[in-house]
Amino acid sequence: MQALFIDDEAAIRQAVQQWLELSGWQVRTCASASEALGLLTRDYPGVVVSDVRMPDLDGLALLDRLVALDAELPVVMVTGHGDVPMAVQALRQGAYDFIEKPFTPERLLDSLRRAQDKRKLVMENRQLREQYARKDRIESQLLGVSRAMEQLRRQVLELAGTNVNLLIRGETGCGKERVARCLHDFSPRAERPFVALNCAAIPDSIFESELFGHESGAFTGAQGKRIGRIEHANGGSLFLDEVESLPLAQQAKLLRVIQEKTLERLGSNRSIQVDLRVISAVKPDLHDEVRAGRFREDLLYRLNVAEIQIPPLRERREDIPLLFEHFASQAAQRHGREPRPLQPRELADLLAHDWPGNVRELTNAAERHALGIGSRDTDASDDQSLTAQMERFETQCLQRALQHCRGNIAEVMTLLQLPRRTLNEKMLRHGLSRGDFLPAGQDEE
Repeated sequence: MQALFIDDEAAIRQAVQQWLELSGWQVRTCASASEALGLLTRDYPGVVVSDVRMPDLDGLALLDRLVALDAELPVVMVTGHGDVPMAVQALRQGAYDFIEKPFTPERLLDSLRRAQDKRKLVMENRQLREQYARKDRIESQLLGVSRAMEQLRRQVLELAGTNVNLLIRGETGCGKERVARCLHDFSPRAERPFVALNCAAIPDSIFESELFGHESGAFTGAQGKRIGRIEHANGGSLFLDEVESLPLAQQAKLLRVIQEKTLERLGSNRSIQVDLRVISAVKPDLHDEVRAGRFREDLLYRLNVAEIQIPPLRERREDIPLLFEHFASQAAQRHGREPRPLQPRELADLLAHDWPGNVRELTNAAERHALGIGSRDTDASDDQSLTAQMERFETQCLQRALQHCRGNIAEVMTLLQLPRRTLNEKMLRHGLSRGDFLPAGQDEE
């Protein structure tokens, strides 16, 4: 329970503070309305108690300011003049209660407890509305109806509010930068810069300057001062895509920035304070890169405080129709075309394709569809008969089940609800082997 008490008389402030603190309240006092306005925000979780007659800004004027700040903030007005019309005016302006001096501690506490209960409900309702709004917003950013996407969205929202460095793992084209952007946009750093850098696209010769910046004359051709990507991201988020491509020399310098929260521009000895969250994206397992001597182990642990794995599109095929329609609609609008309906044969091809390029490949296919220049041949076969399409789809179902169960036949039988003999026959007909789906290093029994 929190209260902010405002009165220009020091003795009254001290007495009220003692009363309330003895009753378990956290109390802050102010000698003027101006001082109080500098402390209050819309998210203040407590109650405001203010005297009416004060020298610089009276209680009624303060009430107007507080109602403008947050109309649901409970404000209890106190006066020693027994002015009933003033009390009525204060209530009309939005005051929660009006107490006449001299008042007993019990009268004040009763009013504050009721006001605090109201404030608690208001804050809880706001939090729920914000959670629903965040859920709607992230569903529009990370599309998908699959359980994997629901889990990904939940994980992003949970981690966005933290300040830990994150590692995003996923195949090419699966949307690592989109996830990184969501982690930034749903975080307290959202109003500050989001700076993205593809580590594989920067030549080694200019990497240090690009990352840390340089002073004028630091090297041949350095005509003026340059602010590096890290410094530009100060207060916000730095996204390092393909971080496994970061040169070893720069890995050591990045590690120091993360540890010390300072950097020096190339050609300067002056330390610059930086506050940033580092979000990295990688395709290979960085532990393999560490074992190969291409990545520093200490930097890995600094970057990988928490990890997000983005599932490839082939493991969430139920998302394909929604994503395709979304990208095709966007493309049609962008090119001034009427949306083209997706034919059953085309949908079957989309669902049967493995999508090695993931969402990026699907986006390109949707754009071609919207332009009417022919869909991508998503399957090597030209046979579009129902039988052929069903065979291709059954193959995909079996492959997904074997991959999900990591080659465990008993689990596949349970998942697909097939007897052992039927499953064996289907695997033989489709040319599938359990050994192809076993974890690395595990042999068939």
